[in-house]
Amino acid sequence: MQYLVEQGSTHREVLEKIRTQYGDTAKILSHRSFRTGGILGLFGKDRVEITFYIKDEAPRETEKKRSELEDDKRRILEKINQDRTLIEVLTEVRSLKEMVSDTHTREAAAEHASLDALDALLEDNEFSSAYRHELLDKVRANFSLEDLNDFQRLQEVVLEWLGDRLVNNQSKPKPQRPRVIVLVGPTGVGKTTTIAKMAAIHKLGMLDLEPHDVRMVTIDTFRIGARQQIETYASIMQVPLSSVETAKDLRDTIALHHDTDLILVDTIGKSPKDAVRLAEMQQILEAAGTHAEVYLAIAATTKTQDMLEIFRQFEPFRYSGVVVTKMDETTRVGNVLSALAERNKQVLWITDGQRVPLDIERAHPLRFLMNLEGFRLNRPKMEERYGEYSDRA
Repeated sequence: MQYLVEQGSTHREVLEKIRTQYGDTAKILSHRSFRTGGILGLFGKDRVEITFYIKDEAPRETEKKRSELEDDKRRILEKINQDRTLIEVLTEVRSLKEMVSDTHTREAAAEHASLDALDALLEDNEFSSAYRHELLDKVRANFSLEDLNDFQRLQEVVLEWLGDRLVNNQSKPKPQRPRVIVLVGPTGVGKTTTIAKMAAIHKLGMLDLEPHDVRMVTIDTFRIGARQQIETYASIMQVPLSSVETAKDLRDTIALHHDTDLILVDTIGKSPKDAVRLAEMQQILEAAGTHAEVYLAIAATTKTQDMLEIFRQFEPFRYSGVVVTKMDETTRVGNVLSALAERNKQVLWITDGQRVPLDIERAHPLRFLMNLEGFRLNRPKMEERYGEYSDRA
C-alpha cells in the first residue's frame, strides 16, 4: 500500500488529478488548504493538498467505467471529423466532464475512510446490519465529500439521529380512575421486580411523580416462588395485592377497586414461541379494558434478532411502550437501539438492578448514548438538545 500527496488550486482539481492518474485504487485520507508564494504574506495563492493511499488492485467496475469513458471520447472525435459544429462538440464534452466529476465524487463518498470508521464503531456496539446500512445511507445522502473529512462532526450528527429516535413522543394518558398498567414479556426479564419498582415510585411520588393510591395484581400464580416474591414486595411497601387466574377475576378486581389511582398488573412470563399460552394470556388481559396501558419488558442483554422476534410475537397485546431491563448487565446497547428503530417502538422506562424502589428511571436519550463505546459525546450539547440527565449512583 502506497501513501501519496497531490496538490492543486482547488479541491475538485486535485481529486480529478488523482482519479485520472490512479482511478479507484486511490483512497482519500485527508486534505488541507494553505497559501504559497507572495511577499510578506501578500499576493499568495490558495492551494489544496490531499493525502491518499493506493490499493494494490483496481476493481473491475472501475476498468469498465474507464473503458466506457474512452468509448465516449472516441465518439466525440468522430463527430468532430464528421464536421459537427464546434458548439455541439463542446457541449457534449462539458456534459461528459460533469458526469465524470459526479461519478468520482459519489465513488469517493461511498468508500470514504470516515464511513469505514463509522461502520466499525456501529458494529463494535452491536448495531444490526440493517440499521448500520440505514445510518450509512443517511450519511451519504446528507454529507458532502468534504464534510466527511470532519469525523468529529460526523459522530455528533449520527448521535443526534440516534437520540432523536429515542425521544418519547407519547402523549400523556388521560386522567381516569383507575389507571391500569399491564406489564408483559418473556420469562426472566424481571417483570415482577419492575412492577414492584413502579408501584413504589408511584406510591412515594418519586421521579417527579405525584403520590398515588396504588394496588398490585398478579396473574403469575403458577411459578414456584412467584407469588411469594410479589407478596414480599407488597408487604414491605404496604401496597395491597390481589391474585387472579381468569379474565372474570381480573375484571371483577378492577371494578371492585375502581376508586384506586393506579393498578399495576404483573403477568405470567411466557416464551414468545409458546403461541397457545400467549393467546390465553391475551384473553385474560382483555378484561383490563381498552384504556389499559400495556408495556413490553425486554432485557437489554437479548440478542437483536431474538429481540425483534419478541417484539413481533407480543404485537397482539397492542403494547404502547417498552421497558428495557437489565441495563447494568451489558456494555453494548446497539442491539436495543436497532430493534427499537426497526420495529418503530418507543422505550419508556429503564431498569438496571434489583433494588426496590431504586434502579428504575424514565428513558432518556443520554442514558443510551453514553453507553456507546468509541463515540465522542458532547454532553453539554446533547443535554441542551434533550434536557439534563442526572447520573445515578
